[in-house]
Amino acid sequence: MKYTYQYKALPTTNQKLELNLWLRTCQYWYNRQLGDRFDWWEMNRTPVDSCPLVTALPELRDKPNYYSQKKYLPGLKKEPVTVEWSGERLDLSRVPANTLQEVCKRVDKSFERFIAGDSAGKRSGRPRFKAQSRYRSFVIEGAGLALHSCSVGGKYLSVRVPKIGLIKIRSHRQLPDGAILKQMQFVKKNDGWFVNLRLEDSTVPVRSSGIIPTWENSLGMDAVLHENNYLATSEGVKLPSLKVLRESQHKLTRISRKKNARKRGSKARRKLAKREGKQHQRMARCRKDFQYKTAHELVRTGKKVFFHEDLNLKGLSKRNAPKQDETGAFVPNGQAAKSGLNLSWADAAFGQFFQRLGHIAGKAGAIVIAKNPAYTSQLLAYRDEIIFTDCSIREYWDADLKLWVDRDVNAAINVLRVGLDIFPTIKRRKGGITIVGSITDDTSKEVLHIFRNI
Repeated sequence: MKYTYQYKALPTTNQKLELNLWLRTCQYWYNRQLGDRFDWWEMNRTPVDSCPLVTALPELRDKPNYYSQKKYLPGLKKEPVTVEWSGERLDLSRVPANTLQEVCKRVDKSFERFIAGDSAGKRSGRPRFKAQSRYRSFVIEGAGLALHSCSVGGKYLSVRVPKIGLIKIRSHRQLPDGAILKQMQFVKKNDGWFVNLRLEDSTVPVRSSGIIPTWENSLGMDAVLHENNYLATSEGVKLPSLKVLRESQHKLTRISRKKNARKRGSKARRKLAKREGKQHQRMARCRKDFQYKTAHELVRTGKKVFFHEDLNLKGLSKRNAPKQDETGAFVPNGQAAKSGLNLSWADAAFGQFFQRLGHIAGKAGAIVIAKNPAYTSQLLAYRDEIIFTDCSIREYWDADLKLWVDRDVNAAINVLRVGLDIFPTIKRRKGGITIVGSITDDTSKEVLHIFRNI
């Protein structure tokens, strides 16, 4: 199995200067290739309001690709290249060849997604030219990569980088025995350089797909996003949320206002921009730490299959459509309240969490599956009855069974039932919601046992 470990790099001053030069060269090479592809894109198209028989067509050229652009590298390495707008001279021969080839792959992938789309047919937006603040990483792979241990109490490692030598890194996490270093990526962040080690370990099991989900080895999860709750599980457990963006929003707003009041290009604005970046970095790291701890807590339950809601996060955070009255004037459309909800969805980062849960569960031999959550928040899990018709209904008192039913736990149990294919078939007809086929009675005993144990 292949996975990535990230470490803090501790390069010397000369090594920092060389890494900065490599990053600047990769940024220039990226923008140059992207500009060449945009030139091809514009020269091989005809405006829709012009007739091709009248308009003079330019000389057509072959479409640039990874292989054709990679052939320019030997010629560019013979002598330093001068950047036109700044007059800066860059020596491409100082950067390893495979690093510049990885930049070619990066351009090829971003441009192909813009033209043809990915494997699912989804097209991305027009690729941007990368400014210095937007281009922050480069990849090194191939011969010359090696790990060496240092003698300072086992707190440090060193990686051998071609054309630079040994760079010391802080070993806060022990490398697994038998892991082979396949690739490394240097990332420049606000607080220094970091290195991502891409490792291949044959002892870690590959994510298994032959697991048969049952009621005992499976767990359903419902994304709550209500008050201080983050997730609800089908075992009656509610996990707390962190809300790192909400807690740091006032501090971030104060820094941003100060920065925007400063003159563009001034030293004061640059200092505040760095301070703003560090605040964003702290929030991202707090959220990442919370997600990993929550994912490990779920995996330690011993379950082998985790079912979660297949959330349409793009639709949930979409702006409300504008409303107009008879005179054409715009009237309130509820966007003020929706903006706060959108901020909460972004702060929770459920898509990122479920992705990380899948990585951690894969190492433990478990699987994570997304399921359609239609009607799971409305139907009682032990009886075919629509109860939670409004989001304000958080609990339901069953007078017959003398039982309190929590809305979020009930939804998590229904997500589990959807994953096990025992959720009733529901159709929306003209008269309302109709339940066509149901086997709820087969699992009502287990569901009632969960509610009584809460």
